[in-house]
Amino acid sequence: MHDLTDPVARLLFNILAMIAEFESDLTRLRTWEGLKVAKSTGRISGKQPKLKPVQELRLFELRRAGTHTSAEVADLFPVACSIVPMSRSGCSRPSSIPTGWCRP
Repeated sequence: MHDLTDPVARLLFNILAMIAEFESDLTRLRTWEGLKVAKSTGRISGKQPKLKPVQELRLFELRRAGTHTSAEVADLFPVACSIVPMSRSGCSRPSSIPTGWCRP
């Protein structure tokens, strides 16, 4: 163990802490600059949707009609069965789907 009551030890400890904080700040700055460049060139867009708007509309129509279960609809589209029912927090639906379809 080092004795931090010694003035030289405290000086060295504080210098190392400042260097570590400086490196952390540089990493954060470089990350933000990289994201800014990627956004400006259109290379960053987040997670891509699983379904195209036409597929999503068809999924809603099948579920609204009540002729297919969630598992059957999931087999028709490249999604998991848990994605088919609407989330309770709201859903992103095509504008052609009535607002009453999403449960609050």
